[in-house]
Amino acid sequence: MLVTLKDVMKIAEERQIAIGSFNTPNLEGLQAVIEAAEELGLPVIIQFAQCHEPWIPLDIIGPIMVEAARKAKVPVCVHLDHGETLEYLQLALDMGFTSIMYDGSILSFDENLQNAKKAVEMAAKKGASVEAELGSMGRRESGTGNGSLDNDTRIYTDPQQARVFVRETGIDALACSFGTIHGIYLTQPRLDFELVKNIRKLTNNIPVVMHGGSGLSREDYHKAIKAGVRKINYFTFMDKAGGDAVAEYIKTLKSKEPVFFSSLVMAGREAMKENVKEAMKMFAFVD
Repeated sequence: MLVTLKDVMKIAEERQIAIGSFNTPNLEGLQAVIEAAEELGLPVIIQFAQCHEPWIPLDIIGPIMVEAARKAKVPVCVHLDHGETLEYLQLALDMGFTSIMYDGSILSFDENLQNAKKAVEMAAKKGASVEAELGSMGRRESGTGNGSLDNDTRIYTDPQQARVFVRETGIDALACSFGTIHGIYLTQPRLDFELVKNIRKLTNNIPVVMHGGSGLSREDYHKAIKAGVRKINYFTFMDKAGGDAVAEYIKTLKSKEPVFFSSLVMAGREAMKENVKEAMKMFAFVD
């Protein structure tokens, strides 16, 4: 069932949970996420980030994502993650994405705000939702860059700026920086849950989005959700689970036994599905 981000955020708010948002830049990941959601009977968000374009073009995987969402037995939002240009956002909207994220986090506050407003106007014409980002997670979505927990290049979101940003743009969800980073954590994260609570309070309880969610403890996830996080982006550990499963499968092969790509795909897909199920249960407080 194809729905918008606003639709699933309403469900998250009513249940006081977070909805898992999983990058699916390949068919195996897409199948894994949809199957996991259906088996658990939980709503889900499937997303594609602009930086994943070298892996597979949006114009190939995007329509497949939309069709998979339409056929799913649970509510599925199809979301563009970290759209860096308005032109790219429009491409996603035109192919049926029900939600877009404008990422102007490296721009000035004013430029980020003005572009986010334009994104909201664009999305409104298609009945889609909009997420925007204020603050910085240090590294970019791809996990690259100089940001780390050691040199602390993260820029924590200013709650007062968030109040103005949300009011002026009319966005449906806000990705804010409260101590997470993209990619794998090299040291213990320093998370500011009070910051999330303050942003919610000053923005009429806008759904807060956690980026850089892979690898946190169950306790940290639950604290974040209780503070007001309603969407959690998750990809690194899902992707790693698939890779680890493929590596283990190859170890089971006898000497000179042929390696079939289709067998590797099946091993990776099943491992990703199980990893996604565990993440979804954690975000929904399901034992």
